Amino acid sequence: MDLIKAVEKEFEVATSHPKFGAGDTITVSYKIAEGGKERIQNFRGVVIQIRGRETTKTFTIRKISGNIGVERIFPLYSPFIDSIEVNKRGSVRRKRIFYLRSLTGKKARIKEKRF
Repeated sequence: MDLIKAVEKEFEVATSHPKFGAGDTITVSYKIAEGGKERIQNFRGVVIQIRGRETTKTFTIRKISGNIGVERIFPLYSPFIDSIEVNKRGSVRRKRIFYLRSLTGKKARIKEKRF
């Protein structure tokens, strides 16, 4: 088991992302390869969950696009992620806010965290 961790540490990419949690609204800029070209596309939504640890950490973002809910799972240490920007800090009581899937309209709003 220690050998696996040693190999993972060796291939680990040093990236620094801002701290965020469930309920935060973030924008993820990630690279998309189309043919021979590469472009950056933004995905902005609410973080529903963060799971995993260390190098296998992933997070799920949900947004509403044309009255349809769209969710996307991103590996935190993916080489395709260009940048992560925290737009709003949300105030929620849970780590995984799956109840947001069944809410629409004004009920789906999350209170902003006060500092």
